[in-house]
Amino acid sequence: MTNTSDTKASEAEGRRSFLPAFINLRDAGTLFGLALILIVFAVLNPVFMTAPNVLNILQQSSINACIALGMTFVIISGGIDLSVGPAAAISAVAGAALMTAGVPLPIALLGALGTGMLCGLFNGCLIAFAGLQPFIVTLGGLSLYRALALIFTGGNPIFGIPTEFRAFINGDLLGVPVPVVIVGLIALLLWIVLNRTPFGEYILAVGGNQEAARIAGVPVARTRITVYVMSGGLAAVAALILMGRLGAADPTMGNLWELDAIAATAIGGASLMGGKGSVVGTLLGAVILGSLRNGLTLMNVQAFYQLLATGIIIIVAMLIDRATRGRA
Repeated sequence: MTNTSDTKASEAEGRRSFLPAFINLRDAGTLFGLALILIVFAVLNPVFMTAPNVLNILQQSSINACIALGMTFVIISGGIDLSVGPAAAISAVAGAALMTAGVPLPIALLGALGTGMLCGLFNGCLIAFAGLQPFIVTLGGLSLYRALALIFTGGNPIFGIPTEFRAFINGDLLGVPVPVVIVGLIALLLWIVLNRTPFGEYILAVGGNQEAARIAGVPVARTRITVYVMSGGLAAVAALILMGRLGAADPTMGNLWELDAIAATAIGGASLMGGKGSVVGTLLGAVILGSLRNGLTLMNVQAFYQLLATGIIIIVAMLIDRATRGRA
């Protein structure tokens, strides 16, 4: 007599056999949703699927994708990071201050990345060692890092970003914008980390059941701290991309970035309860949001209707996730 669980596993394996190794069933559903959005807007506006506009969508989505990738690891571990926007702002301010002070560009870039990672380290240590809730810690960080950025700059943007840095960020590689290439390489590295390394297994274990992970010998505290450091570092990368495009570091940069990142992660299939998430899904979620906003803008739809559409998509994504839970 065939075991029921074995039958279900065989059926699930049969469904996955039609997909590439790096895409699961949930990601395939997200990809289908993206394709549907692209088809609808392509029919409504011929400009939408032209090569320049597609590259524009990818470039616009790159900043949110970068933030969302870090958020994905945090959410998989069972946490949340509401401070990524202000962390990006203070990272940009630190990097710009070093650049305008005449510090060599590589050191200034490392200073910006280090600032973002320090924000993540502060969050992670309070969560892992003080036992505070991630929501409360990062909500406090949201105000703290924003205040520090505003105090340091007096509320004024920092101009004078080196032209060579701006030229690099605004350039392209074989016709692909540099920000898209940067985020693509980061995504590839993070996919390998999540799916091919023990650390990826630690993150999934901590998010699935923290106490069981601890009993199994998983370094829970170190894992939780590391994902917040990663989130802060990727917030800094996103800030540098935007700073290169704008030519200035604004202390108000990153407003509501955390909400866009959470939205992309949720649309991509990550469970806000932890223990589940996908790098590919998050990238697709970020592109879905970027495509939706771009398409609605081309159709001259007002911004508050764009917010309405975004909210509906997030809710639909959560309903789909609930309906397919355990099947992907």
